[in-house]
Amino acid sequence: MTIRAVLFDFSGTLFRLEHDSLAAHAELMRALTAPVGVAEGLDIPLDEWERRDLDPVAHREMHLAVLAKAGAPDPATFYENLCSPPFWQPYPDTAQALGTELPTAVVSNIAWDVRAVFARHGVDTRVDEYVLSYQEGFAKPDAKLFRIACDRLGVHPSEVLMVGDSPEADGGAAAIGCVVEIVDPLPTAARPDGLLQVLRKHI
Repeated sequence: MTIRAVLFDFSGTLFRLEHDSLAAHAELMRALTAPVGVAEGLDIPLDEWERRDLDPVAHREMHLAVLAKAGAPDPATFYENLCSPPFWQPYPDTAQALGTELPTAVVSNIAWDVRAVFARHGVDTRVDEYVLSYQEGFAKPDAKLFRIACDRLGVHPSEVLMVGDSPEADGGAAAIGCVVEIVDPLPTAARPDGLLQVLRKHI
């Protein structure tokens, strides 16, 4: 099957939350950015946590509560950093991966507008559509989010490649017939060409 469009996850796939000021809280950051379920160490009801990416207000309140409970200094500032473009770093091959010339969409479980992150690194014009859970009312692995992306790109799901870091969340694209490839959400310096490797298999 010929691939005619590509969908990318955001966190752990194209970009990663990395900053010197957050280095001491690496475990907490991993827990907060886990793609599905409640990560170990977060004492919060699963149903509430899974809805966090559908409501920006609830997202902030929930994270502030978790950060305070975890003993994070100045939870409000910590949370703002989690949603701040300077704290998100691209993988070394992100720009090249977004330059395939195929229709491209970012499909993300997120409660804030990530376009500013792409703009900061000069790759915003390489993305045709941003399909974000808090704007659409659905979160991965719900197939509806992937179908919205395919429809907006005008491509049948069977001709679409979904690249993400979570078999559980991003793997939901397989339910509508997309090809799915998973990359490891390693630190950016430790994964220099993971995106290009999977793209070369299909494009």
